[in-house]
Amino acid sequence: MRKIFILSFITAGFFLHAQNIGNSPYAAYGIGDVKYDNTVENSAMAGVSTAYITDFTSSFNFKNPAANENLQLTSIKIEATNENNYFSSNFNNYKDNKHSTYLSNISIAFPLSNKVKFGLGYQPYSSKRYDVLVSETLADGTVKANRYRGEGTVSTVQAAVSYQISPEFALGLRTNYYFGNLHDIDELAYSNVELINGYETRNEIANFNFTAGTTYQKKYSNDRKMTLGATATFGNTSNPQSYYTNSTYFYNGNGVKVNESIVNQVETKQDNLLPVEFSLGAGFGHTARWFVGTQVDYRKGEDLQFMGHKAQYKDSYRVSAGGWILPDANNFRNYFQRVVYRYGAYYEKGNLSINNTDINEFGITLGAKFPFKNASLNRMTGLDVAIELGKRGTKDNNLVDQNFINLKIGFNFADKWFMKRLYN
Repeated sequence: MRKIFILSFITAGFFLHAQNIGNSPYAAYGIGDVKYDNTVENSAMAGVSTAYITDFTSSFNFKNPAANENLQLTSIKIEATNENNYFSSNFNNYKDNKHSTYLSNISIAFPLSNKVKFGLGYQPYSSKRYDVLVSETLADGTVKANRYRGEGTVSTVQAAVSYQISPEFALGLRTNYYFGNLHDIDELAYSNVELINGYETRNEIANFNFTAGTTYQKKYSNDRKMTLGATATFGNTSNPQSYYTNSTYFYNGNGVKVNESIVNQVETKQDNLLPVEFSLGAGFGHTARWFVGTQVDYRKGEDLQFMGHKAQYKDSYRVSAGGWILPDANNFRNYFQRVVYRYGAYYEKGNLSINNTDINEFGITLGAKFPFKNASLNRMTGLDVAIELGKRGTKDNNLVDQNFINLKIGFNFADKWFMKRLYN
């Protein structure tokens, strides 16, 4: 099955059918193009979240469920992402682009007590959509064509709880339920043969795993503070079902598959489609003035079944740094002095290696929180925006260079819900 991994898989055919591709061509492999489970707030800081305990009372950290000491209000977030990808390759100087917009986060969080905080949210986890055609003319004049198609999404529903053991130390646990379907098919056809040979892969995913987190924050007398954090994602409760079908058929005039004959059909389970992950972070800041942090995310490599053959993902890691600054939260004469400005940068050593070429990624991020007109420091609600500029892949070995500009926007509504009234 070597042909699946040849460079033409993600070059010529990708550009010939670019209008049908929903995201990066590299999403053809494995579970698809994984979206980091960050809110707009964290995305604007390059994903810094493991050692990030917000100074404000209206935001919940799902990435590290332990980092929610200051949540005092009920927080509702609705967020969307606009992705703009620009692809180029040295292979025939092909260029193309793809744009997509989707709902990226819905969540609600609230305090159960001074020490216990709870959050519930939905996010897309991964997606794939591609349609690749690779053809060549053989020595006898016969045209050989390979068409690779795939689509599908995996989403996740998350429930998280944090417990503040002491003023410095907290623990948290998040349960993650993944659900969705992924579909890939490789079709081989010759111009002098009526039948098409198709090899289809379907993955049906309905799986729980868990994210455990911890934070330690040391506060100093001059309003400075140091934060350390760690998370681990582990414990898949079920193995996604994978179905492989090798068959022959042809398409009628309406594009419907007919006269299908099954050559081979196999059902297996994949115990590592959702990998084990770890994260370590550290941060330092001045209360309600500024914060800067850094973290390292690690994802364990795995062997995946792809078109009936094993495809190996390497161990990968991501290094990020970012923070925020708030000029003057109490300046109600100058609105922009009360805006929270965010920034960050990251580098990701990817898990894909094609033709001995690593597919890596790096980017910079900027963002801001624009508070609603009457929002105070203790009720920091408003509009969150973030922009991410980056690059993935390379033109080396005729591979695909992917440049992207991602825009994110979200509304954070916060108020005192579920609180027992002291007075009527």
